[in-house]
Amino acid sequence: MMILDRYIAHVVLSGTLMVLLVLAALLAFVDFVGEIGEVGKGSYDILDAIAYVLLSLPKRMYELFPTAVLLGSLLSLGTLASNSELTVMRASGVSVARFVRSVLQAGLLLVLLVAAMGELMVPPSEKQAQTIRATALQQTVAFGGEHGLWARDGQRYIHVGRVYPGFNLGNVSIYQLDEQRNLQQVTHAVSASFHQDHWRLRNIQRSIIGEQQVSEQRIKLEDWPELLSPDLFNIVGIQPANMSAVDLYRYSEYLQANELDSSHYRLAFWIKVLTPVSSLVMLLIALPFIFGSQRSGATGNRMMIGMLLGIGFFLLNRTMNHLGQVYGLDPLFSAALPVVLMAIIGGIALRRVR
Repeated sequence: MMILDRYIAHVVLSGTLMVLLVLAALLAFVDFVGEIGEVGKGSYDILDAIAYVLLSLPKRMYELFPTAVLLGSLLSLGTLASNSELTVMRASGVSVARFVRSVLQAGLLLVLLVAAMGELMVPPSEKQAQTIRATALQQTVAFGGEHGLWARDGQRYIHVGRVYPGFNLGNVSIYQLDEQRNLQQVTHAVSASFHQDHWRLRNIQRSIIGEQQVSEQRIKLEDWPELLSPDLFNIVGIQPANMSAVDLYRYSEYLQANELDSSHYRLAFWIKVLTPVSSLVMLLIALPFIFGSQRSGATGNRMMIGMLLGIGFFLLNRTMNHLGQVYGLDPLFSAALPVVLMAIIGGIALRRVR
């Protein structure tokens, strides 16, 4: 049975990756055509447009992954059925439950793959893509990759590790120099947010450097009338969809701790967590159509129904996400309901297979 598991895994993985690459290539072409209109603005040229599109591909592939799993499994497993390989497997004593188990084992590999893509590839590549585009188009200030954002205000140098939407900053360090450019003071804040006309720093650790010694101060909350212009952050803010699940969780916890609205980030967190699971659900949805194609000549119709079901899942998912935000539904409920409904539909359909 190990040989069977490996063969089915190869079929599912190769089919999914083939469809994913085709869809990603099509979207990359569409994105590139869309960027042509921006070429010539500032220093934005064709090479910048190509770099932007290529660096945006991981995000595109991540968003397309559940759809690619559905289409890839329908095509690849459908080929097994049309070539009578599935008939031979069942005649050899492989039950429906055993075949489903092999397919879902392959699905677990896909879950790990898309989870790794969402956590390790999408955030840095999307940030770099936005930086290249914003810098070339000369849109305010660029977020400097892994080194954060640096700014200067007279003898004060400011480093921001993270820029979030809504004028919220993370890991802020302020270095104060004297006229001889000697370091006088270092202030580090875990977070900062803009309130009306001033910045509010939280969880501050300050080092005051004297001639003989360095003194330390710890301050829970401090207001700064002047720090950075809020206009600087119109471009460089990290959107929730581009953040890793770990960062989304930490930031939503920070918002809750400071009695700020965190529903948008908690929803993004649960979407990030459930996207790999939805890939597994797409496999479950595809399986009844594969077995059904053995008993009927309407293979094309079954494929079309399966694809429409996948599109329906996508639309239901987006609709529930937006309704959850409008009506204040629990983020976990909004993100999980479409996945649970599709899993139930797939499970019921699979139980009818003999």
